[in-house]
Amino acid sequence: MSICYLFVIYHKSPCQMTDLLYTEKDLVTSLKDYIKAEENKLEQIKQWADKLDSLTLTATQDPEGFLGHPVNAFKLMKRLNTEWGNLESLVLRDTTDGFISNLTIQRQYFPTDEDQTGAAKALLRLQDTYRLDANTISTGNLPGVKHKSHMTVEDCYELGKIAYTDVDYYHTELWMAQALKQLDEGEESTLDKVTVLDYLSYAIYQQGDLERALEYTKRLLELDPEHQRANGNLKYFQFQLEKQKKAEEDETGTQKERGKRETTEKKKKKPKSVSGHQIPERKKYEMLCRGEGIKLTPRRQSRLFCRYYNNNRNPRLLLAPIKQQDEWDRPYIVRYLDIISDKEIERIKHLAKPRLRRATVHDPQTGKLTTAQYRVSKSAWLTGYDDPMIETINQRIEDLTGLEMDTAEELQVANYGVGGQYEPHFDFGRKDEPDAFKELGTGNRIATWLFYMSDVAAGGATVFPDVGAAVWPQKGTAVFWYNLFASGEGDYSTRHAACPVLVGNKWVSNKWIHERGQEWRRPCGLNETE
Repeated sequence: MSICYLFVIYHKSPCQMTDLLYTEKDLVTSLKDYIKAEENKLEQIKQWADKLDSLTLTATQDPEGFLGHPVNAFKLMKRLNTEWGNLESLVLRDTTDGFISNLTIQRQYFPTDEDQTGAAKALLRLQDTYRLDANTISTGNLPGVKHKSHMTVEDCYELGKIAYTDVDYYHTELWMAQALKQLDEGEESTLDKVTVLDYLSYAIYQQGDLERALEYTKRLLELDPEHQRANGNLKYFQFQLEKQKKAEEDETGTQKERGKRETTEKKKKKPKSVSGHQIPERKKYEMLCRGEGIKLTPRRQSRLFCRYYNNNRNPRLLLAPIKQQDEWDRPYIVRYLDIISDKEIERIKHLAKPRLRRATVHDPQTGKLTTAQYRVSKSAWLTGYDDPMIETINQRIEDLTGLEMDTAEELQVANYGVGGQYEPHFDFGRKDEPDAFKELGTGNRIATWLFYMSDVAAGGATVFPDVGAAVWPQKGTAVFWYNLFASGEGDYSTRHAACPVLVGNKWVSNKWIHERGQEWRRPCGLNETE
């Protein structure tokens, strides 16, 4: 069976998840075989029991008369000496060998506790980024889903528990409340309300809401009056509430006195002007992922066009110009349509799948590739030596961009599963990172070319938080932008991110093009931001 490489730290790629589905299917088949063997064994035992039940019923009605028949006497000896022994062997016969053996073999491919925690955190990350309430996720009502999946009370409880272990009381409350809601609605579960209420009340207390924490603690004690921890919490919460109320009363009195003095002073002072509110990058990133906060005005939109493009009459493009459309004006981002065929996409995926590893980023301190928590995907690198088609694709990029590909990095193929993302980052090395690409010896990353090799049901946009731009995946297209100005200075507006995949599976491949070899193809500009 084909199994992709095990995942590290956070997620398994969709390729690996697909293999796990087939692993589970194989185990179910093996389990059914075991059940069938057990049922056959029990059927034999039942037939034996029914036969002897009838025989002993007849025999015990007239024991002496029954044993007076020599054949009956012989058969009794035979049964007790031989047949009961055979029955014992049948009962003790182990039919689990095949199933246990298969389970042991497949266990090496099973996810670890770390994998399960990573999957849970991915779900919580999606919940925050796309502002989904727990009930929407639990009922499976996500945009673009083909196969709805309902979460059980146990599933919700497990998510809440993982958040609790991570000291994330906000998500603990959300998922314990959802588990309680489903229990209140009558869902059957091995979990009881007392266990859920215990976590829920404590999570709410940790967030400073004493009144609600007390309310849930009282509800817990109605179900289990002897609950030791809840009884202790009840007294503590009541004491803290009294203390809080007294402090608020004292503060109110002080504020009234202070307010009289401040009113007089305010009359003498002019009000201060309020500076513009700066939205944090994380919030801008999440807004753009949801399709909010895009800053393209109608006037700017009117300056964006589409065209047939041959890059100044490039010989390879003269007879078959490429459809090009403007996606954004500053930084200038263009999209090429129908630029990679389905056949090429499948070939690239076929070559990449066995090589998929946890995606890496350049460490600005060492200049070396390393894994990072902010990039959650699997990637592989492909060259022309792997398949001549890769060289054809590289030539196509060169024809369209006019840039030298010999100094570019290899084609990187990335696979983002559900929750897979790449948080805001620059592709180029900044001035405070002089060794960012020292090992390559080809200068800074002058430009980025990004192929979209799949459509994504929901999520997965490429967003530029500083300028409010969002580019959505469209299979068979590619986007291109310059990371450096013609002067060689970095364009900080190209800071971008890959939004988490909410539903579906995202395949991309990218080419990072470097400065060396571009001296005559993109001459240096005299202006720093030209």
